[in-house]
Amino acid sequence: MTGAACAIAGDVQLEGKRLLGGLDLTFGVGWTCLLGPSGSGKSTLLRLIAGLESAARLDGHRRAPERIGWMAQADLLQPRLSLIDNVLLMPRLRGEPARRERAEALLASVGLAGRGDMRPDTLSGGQRQRVALARVLAEDAPVILLDEPFGALDPATRLAMQSLAHDRLAGRIVVMVTHDPAEALRLGNRVLLVGNGTIGEVPPLPPPHPRAPGDAELALAAAALLARLSA
Repeated sequence: MTGAACAIAGDVQLEGKRLLGGLDLTFGVGWTCLLGPSGSGKSTLLRLIAGLESAARLDGHRRAPERIGWMAQADLLQPRLSLIDNVLLMPRLRGEPARRERAEALLASVGLAGRGDMRPDTLSGGQRQRVALARVLAEDAPVILLDEPFGALDPATRLAMQSLAHDRLAGRIVVMVTHDPAEALRLGNRVLLVGNGTIGEVPPLPPPHPRAPGDAELALAAAALLARLSA
């Protein structure tokens, strides 16, 4: 792991049992997608990479920069703050100058232009998730960790937000948890299959990423991967 920008190695223990074993993962620039069934350890692994509190324990080592962008499954919006202030929350907690114009532009990019002064409780679940996405896109961290960031979105909005995130996070290390084989293959230049206590590599589709929604190669590869997951 010497010199790695973001890496994790060892075993993951949960309640005295091994959840994932033999980890030796180094993450490079681009999108790594963690795919697998519920309960396989994807979200737990993401929390351990981030260095966040977890019920699981890593018997091994992690290496990551001090500053990491994080988007959880829950939107974690602060109810007493406006949407703009939610987007600006992390820079303000660090004592950095508020960049309101940038936050407004990010809200516009996720389809919420002109709503910066509203409160989270006025939004639908999908709209709240888009605010959470704008908040992580506002982070200038070299590593971005995303836990099912597009799960609450309708299909058309989901595709648009995938493309937006892929564009805005170019040049970063991005690790994303998803249950959707098509999403993993559309975005990922690396796809890892988590299950049965192990992590294996799935051949990714060659560039370009993100693949077009109607891409025939994407559809065939996603169908084959879904069949593999269902077996």
